[in-house]
Amino acid sequence: MGSHEAKAQAFYGAVIHSLSTPGHDLEILPSALLIVEAQGVITALHKDVKPGEVEGLIDTTTTTLHRLSPSQFLIPGFIDTHNHAPQWAQRGLGQGQHILDWLSAITFPNEGRFRDPSHAQRIYSSAIDGFLRQGITTASYYGSIHPEATNILADLCLAKGQRAFVGKCNMTRNSPDDYRDASVEQSLHDTESCIAHIRKIDPEGKLLKHVLTPRFAISCDAECLAGLGQIAAKNPDLPIQTHFNEAEQEIAATRGLFPQFSSEADLYDYYGLLTKRSILAHCCYMAPHDFDKLKELQCGVAHCPISNMTVGGGFMAAPIREFLNRGIKVGLGTDSGGGFSSSMLDAIRQAMIASHAREVQSMGRDKGLKIAEAFYLATLGGAEVCCLEDKVGNFEVGKEFDALVVDWERDGVMTMVVEDGLGTVFEKFVMTGDDRNIVRVLVKGRVVREVRI
Repeated sequence: MGSHEAKAQAFYGAVIHSLSTPGHDLEILPSALLIVEAQGVITALHKDVKPGEVEGLIDTTTTTLHRLSPSQFLIPGFIDTHNHAPQWAQRGLGQGQHILDWLSAITFPNEGRFRDPSHAQRIYSSAIDGFLRQGITTASYYGSIHPEATNILADLCLAKGQRAFVGKCNMTRNSPDDYRDASVEQSLHDTESCIAHIRKIDPEGKLLKHVLTPRFAISCDAECLAGLGQIAAKNPDLPIQTHFNEAEQEIAATRGLFPQFSSEADLYDYYGLLTKRSILAHCCYMAPHDFDKLKELQCGVAHCPISNMTVGGGFMAAPIREFLNRGIKVGLGTDSGGGFSSSMLDAIRQAMIASHAREVQSMGRDKGLKIAEAFYLATLGGAEVCCLEDKVGNFEVGKEFDALVVDWERDGVMTMVVEDGLGTVFEKFVMTGDDRNIVRVLVKGRVVREVRI
């Protein structure tokens, strides 16, 4: 991992990112000059610069110039809006099981092991390294119920330079005896201690925030949800995350536990957990009232197409086109353990597959996603879901420089021909590339992973 650059930096070469426009247009710049000041903030993006003009646009005495090779291009870092960090070691297990059965048989026993700090240290270190290798510069992490392990996850994210939301899972019922919070009071106390820990190690919140994390209503007493809502009200800077309308089995169980509410939207809203800071995972089964509520309260959706089609009990194609048409924020989540891959590139591809399935299901009403739209979900869309669009997501001046250097000339992963233009190269990367093509990862202008060539 590289050290923080003392000087400003400039990057010259191909740059590709999504624009903050209503259609989230893809901007492809073959010869751009992007300038980043020493603290990692973008100060200029010159969009069409000839090679001989580069040094005239920068102060070479105070700026380090990086010239990308002809096979390289810059894209924004990927933003993972839903990630169960403890599930890194269980990836691929329990495929095809219904969600509650999968939790009981696979997930809860695995997450229970994080009571051991040495286990947490080992798995979380591997997970963060793995996600950085795959270009995920920002992640919204669910931890386990254990405050010590959750603090270890936060410590490691900060040390390794990943931007992250880190949440201690709240689980006070309907969980194994050895994997649930001792009481509502203990659950809330542990949450407060984890909030305090993150504010101690990153006082200005430059990279880290605690995220309030009621796993889902099934695992939380009403008193726990109410307590978390009170914490949210007292801490307007904190994001909130939970699972929402994920699977039919889960929805039925929730209604059985909370018969006074006709929908999960009303339930979470009642307890003060639906706000513009809320990141709602899955959202596969949506009634008109649910759409209206999410739009009204400016909640964000973490779309997890890989896990939705391999774990949960059915081929669950979330209504992404309708979310976008209604102006509801949407990003992508890898879900880590709930599927066959933790790659954001795979999530992009599966999102497109899910959207085309949805187009068939809707008799053509919900049109499938285009590559540019799916890429937006993985970058700027995710930033909007996390309320970080003023900081990251694309290369607008004033934002922090979270970026990936992609190189198509690596290990024969991508097949190129002479006539391929930059747009074609980008399309081939999104659809056929993998982490071997990501040769440098930067967060706030700092190199956090680099492949030596």
